[in-house]
Amino acid sequence: MIAETVCSAVAAAGLGIAVVTAYRKRYLTATRIAAYALVPLGLVMTGVVQWLADTAFSPVAWAGFGVLGLSWLMFATTRTVERRRGGTRKERKAAREAATPAATAPGASAAALGQAPARGQSPAPRQKPAAQGDDDFSDIEAILKKHGI
Repeated sequence: MIAETVCSAVAAAGLGIAVVTAYRKRYLTATRIAAYALVPLGLVMTGVVQWLADTAFSPVAWAGFGVLGLSWLMFATTRTVERRRGGTRKERKAAREAATPAATAPGASAAALGQAPARGQSPAPRQKPAAQGDDDFSDIEAILKKHGI
């Protein structure tokens, strides 16, 4: 009963502030204040405040919050252990299969593999030697190639 009265008073005060703000021709701010002021009134009207009051004094509800906390802790722990191990069993198997070198990459071109071009095709143009400014990026390129990017 007291919670409903307090929420209604807060809503009335907020709407009063919104009216004063609108009088000062700050309509967007007044609308935002009115929206915030109507939230407690809406919570009272939907029964959420009564439910919260009943929940706050219910030992069964607090036990339920404890069970939810324990569940969250278990999820977090298993996820942490999974990350340290390197993922799920499926992910580890996929990583092992990806680590085995294949004969050629699926999208590799003939020029990249060092093979001669097919009959009727012109040879691939040669790369120009790297300029002095490109030497700075050679380390970055090596790191990207190492990670397959």
